[in-house]
Amino acid sequence: MFFVSCAEKKEGKVIVTDQEFSIRQDSEYNWVIDLKGKIRNVGEADVKKVVVTGYCWSCSEIWSAGMWLVSNNVDKSSEQKDVISYLSVGAKAAFSFHDIAFYFTQLGAEPPEKMPEGLEIVIESFETVE
Repeated sequence: MFFVSCAEKKEGKVIVTDQEFSIRQDSEYNWVIDLKGKIRNVGEADVKKVVVTGYCWSCSEIWSAGMWLVSNNVDKSSEQKDVISYLSVGAKAAFSFHDIAFYFTQLGAEPPEKMPEGLEIVIESFETVE
């Protein structure tokens, strides 16, 4: 006997539920943006190896004093992303990472006036558990 199954494959779906951006002074003339928050699996299957990172779409890629700077087209370092090893259906997990954007000045320890626009937290990838 031979049986064929036409059942649909269950898939995972992960969303960001909470997010917080903060400015931290890294050294006397440098500041960075750190991120933290929570994700949730709202799909029908468990997921693993969830990679969460962030982008600053309004930041400049030209290094200049007094501007928020970033390299969006470069692979993220381990400090610029978090990996959640396993997330069951309906479960939440916290994430945090830092150095997603940079700011420096030559005028002394004068902090940036405000957070840049265009900050985004992204679920970069995950694997569905079968």
